[in-house]
Parts: sequence; C-alpha cells; structure tokens
Amino acid sequence: MVHTNKVIRSVNLPNEMICVDVFQRPDGSFGFDEFRRDPEDGQGWFSIGHHGDAVFSSAEAALGAACDTVQWLRKAL
Repeated sequence: MVHTNKVIRSVNLPNEMICVDVFQRPDGSFGFDEFRRDPEDGQGWFSIGHHGDAVFSSAEAALGAACDTVQWLRKAL
C-alpha cells in the first residue's frame, strides 16, 4: 500500500526505535500516530498507538493532542 500522508513533523526517542509523526492527509486534515521499529526484523515502522484515525484541523492541534496522549512526547520536545 502506498502511503499518501505527508509527515509534517517526526519526533523520535533517543534510541530512534519509537517515534510520533504528525501528518497531513490528502484531504487537508491532520493526524498523528506513535510508531515503533525493531531493526533486527527489518519490517520497518508499525503503529503502536493506533491514533491515526483521529482528525484535526491543523498540525498544531494534532501535535497538542499527541502531547496529551503520548506520555513521553512532551518531554522530548
């Protein structure tokens, strides 16, 4: 499946195995999700937050909701 969302901002934990992406959908709405990757399996990033369906009117609103939802994010910014 081709990803059509455009990542606006990505914040990684220091080990770079967990991140939060704020993205814009083709319809102009915004969202966020938390992802993890396991370098040893080579499968790439996969959602662990399952927040990708939430819809926001701006990247700032999506980032604010992500900070309220993902415990480590506010400290990482």
